[in-house]
Amino acid sequence: MDSFELNKIIAAVLMVALIVIGIGKLSDVIFHVEKPKTPGYAVDVEQAVVTKAQASSETTMEKIDMAALMALGDLATGEKVFKKCAACHSIVKGGKNNIGPALYNVVGRKVGVVSDYKYSKALSGYDKEWSFEELNGYLIKPAKWIKGTKMAFAGLRKEKDRASVILYLNENSDNPLPLP
Repeated sequence: MDSFELNKIIAAVLMVALIVIGIGKLSDVIFHVEKPKTPGYAVDVEQAVVTKAQASSETTMEKIDMAALMALGDLATGEKVFKKCAACHSIVKGGKNNIGPALYNVVGRKVGVVSDYKYSKALSGYDKEWSFEELNGYLIKPAKWIKGTKMAFAGLRKEKDRASVILYLNENSDNPLPLP
């Protein structure tokens, strides 16, 4: 193939591209439509979604029977599932903080009170205790339960896994709380 023929092919491709772009620009000028400053009607999508999400989370919270949930768990499974948590948290008495705070005596403790750990603003300002219900909600998806937390854990979907981990956390305490 001659270099002159190659130049003609490249020129034809470029010409087609310029014609397509030019036709688009020309049609925008010919068929210009001004958008109204205010829409004909307003759609309140965000508010509807938020209220629906709040209503579903409130009904979910009311429906959870902690006694039944805790009956699903067992300590051996809790110790096994806690290995996911052990990458960032220690569970031994007097254990040091890692990426996350030490979790010995966590059940019944106020949220965000380990003195030598720097919590996120969301957790340090969360004025509740780590009850069975709080731990269950938090372990489903931490970032959704307490917005703004630094904990990047995806959560535990299975109820049995959550119940087992909560039992394991409760057992690793000086004074384990009575089960609901």
